Amino acid sequence: MTLSVSGLCAEHSGRIILRPTSLDIEPGVRIGLVGASGSGKSTFGHALTDDLQARGRVVSHVPQSPDEALDPLRSMAFHWREAETALGVPHNAQRQRELLQSLGIAPGDLGKRPWGWSRGMQQRFVIAMALIGSPELIVLDEPTSALDPVVAADTMNLLDRFLEGCQTAMILITHDLCLAARRVAQLMVMHDGQIVERAATADLLHRPETEAARALTAHRSWLALPC
Repeated sequence: MTLSVSGLCAEHSGRIILRPTSLDIEPGVRIGLVGASGSGKSTFGHALTDDLQARGRVVSHVPQSPDEALDPLRSMAFHWREAETALGVPHNAQRQRELLQSLGIAPGDLGKRPWGWSRGMQQRFVIAMALIGSPELIVLDEPTSALDPVVAADTMNLLDRFLEGCQTAMILITHDLCLAARRVAQLMVMHDGQIVERAATADLLHRPETEAARALTAHRSWLALPC
């Protein structure tokens, strides 16, 4: 079922940081949200997640840093149980193994605390938790910005393979045009708190229509990078 939001907006200290925004998200679609720093990308991701969840839709949000999702004093197994409880999902050992293995994580490591894992493994774990409830949409907010390029690419490859054939839609919020170009079917450009352009990835990259999109795609060095 298509997810829709209408008139989504936000302000802070009397300043509008997200202008009224409407959006339709089809099942299984892969969308990239790009834009300059401070354009409102993360605000949009949080507002979209909150709005859809408030209407009973199953939506997961993956923050930029695993530190935002993991308590360093709690085991990974504890975090998994807490996520299941929050979602109202009964524990399913087989499903847990499948999710963890799909993200390259050995289930036997769950007794460790976050600081016993690498940053890449922590972020993969957070992504795996976000998939527990088979969400209709997963919103990833700069999910690889704290990772080195090789680990980032590997993490996204694993997620791509897991989502292949699923009806879970994905919005990838990133400043990395190379990453978005190779991972999504559509791109949206955010500027000054609003989405100013949305198009098929190839069309937007090669035939941008707005000034904001042209500024993002002006430097073509990203085309040769193996993201």
